[in-house]
Amino acid sequence: MTREEIKTIIPHRAPMLLVDESEIQADGSVISKYTIPQDAFFVQGHFPGYPVVPGVILCEIMAQGSVLLIPRELLQVNTAMYAGLDGVKFKNSAFPGDTIEVSSKLVELRAPLVIVESAAKVNGKLCAKGTLKFFLVPKENLKGIQ
Repeated sequence: MTREEIKTIIPHRAPMLLVDESEIQADGSVISKYTIPQDAFFVQGHFPGYPVVPGVILCEIMAQGSVLLIPRELLQVNTAMYAGLDGVKFKNSAFPGDTIEVSSKLVELRAPLVIVESAAKVNGKLCAKGTLKFFLVPKENLKGIQ
């Protein structure tokens, strides 16, 4: 799946679209990739001289790739919103220029609740992992919020 195809599935847009490509695997899991831009807004000032990707951004990268596991018919009428992060661990850092590879698998789908296991790696080294929970919110409930 290309970035343009991903944009037809999830609502995120630049600068918060954090998935460049994605592929559903034969076993039903998904592998997504995102290359951190050199000038990414979230590393400017975090930290001067040592531009490390914040942990919350790693979680967001994992989340956006994970949402692609939710059936399209559910995402046509709902937006997946965080419901929780469980057991998230940060093992290694990611930096501008790194390509983060996210692997995710669906643990439970009991709409409106979705539970996913996800891990983010750079060059095969684990950066972050955890259980992500989403709540499917009807799009009609999100209208008018500016």
